[in-house]
Amino acid sequence: MSSVSRNWTQRLVYWRMLLSMARDHTRAKVHAAALSLALDANGTGMLTMEGIAGRAGVSKQTVYRSWPSTGAVLFDALLARTADDSGRVVVPNSGDLTSDLLALATGMIEELTDPTEEALLRAVTADLQSDAALAAQYRELLLGPQLSAISARLDEAGVPASGDVAELFVGPIFYRWLLRSQTFDPEWASAHVARVIRSIES
Repeated sequence: MSSVSRNWTQRLVYWRMLLSMARDHTRAKVHAAALSLALDANGTGMLTMEGIAGRAGVSKQTVYRSWPSTGAVLFDALLARTADDSGRVVVPNSGDLTSDLLALATGMIEELTDPTEEALLRAVTADLQSDAALAAQYRELLLGPQLSAISARLDEAGVPASGDVAELFVGPIFYRWLLRSQTFDPEWASAHVARVIRSIES
């Protein structure tokens, strides 16, 4: 390879790196804007692409190039906050299933009731009702991996029908949060885990 070709190759790699950094920076700004607006709207889902673009300081076209809807922006922001750095869903595994489920329930409740997380998740949940494509992504990229990770922990503990038990574990927590039927407290979390364990042992 000639020195001229090598220089152009190096420049191309550098420009691509700069473009990637710029996209990451723009994505972070759009996420922050969507989160800020979700907090302002108190999770009602009343957001617009124009509002997100304005709050982020970018053009509406820039937002639409990466996301087709406000729900997609919100869901992308939610995904960025949910998984660990490797993209995995982390489930406690101390060897004691009861302790692990209690730790997991406590962590889920803390996330669901965190003001920032709650506003974002409620906004996404509102958009799921009218956006079938977004709902499919939610199941594939968030709910599915969460249930699979919990099911894998249950499998390791020798629990039969682990998929059903994983839903039995998650369902009441999400139901109570979604409908705001009652507040969460440590006693409820412990009682919920005890009910799940009893269902396994019965």
